[in-house]
Amino acid sequence: MSDLNQSDVYWPGLTENAVGGIAHITLIPAVVFLIIDPYRRFFFVRFHSWQSIFFFIAWALVNIEVGIVQSMAPAIIVQTLSPLQITGLIFFVIWLTVFIDAFNGKPIKLSIVGELAEKQTNR
Repeated sequence: MSDLNQSDVYWPGLTENAVGGIAHITLIPAVVFLIIDPYRRFFFVRFHSWQSIFFFIAWALVNIEVGIVQSMAPAIIVQTLSPLQITGLIFFVIWLTVFIDAFNGKPIKLSIVGELAEKQTNR
C-alpha cells in the first residue's frame, strides 16, 4: 500500500497522535495496535506501543523489587508515604506525561525504555 490517508486508516476522529496516546492507556491497546495491520505501519504508533509495553513491564518489576525491600525494612521507617507509594507516584507522573505528550504529537523517548522501544520499532 503506497499512500495511506489517515481517514482511510483510523477510526473516525482519531489521528495518529490519538492512537499513539491510546497505546499508553494499558498493555491491551498497545498490543492491539502492533497487531492490527494499518496501525502497525506507522512509526509513531509502533514506537508508542512498544514504549508502553516496556514501561509497564519496568513499572511492574520496580514495584516488585521495592515491595520486597519495603517488606524487609522496619515499620518505624515508613511513617507517611511508603517507598512503594512514592515509586508508584513517580511512575504515574511519568506515565501521565508520556500519555499527554503522545496525544500532542511529541514523541517523548524515555531513557532505557525508549531505547528498547526504538530498537523494536526499527526492526
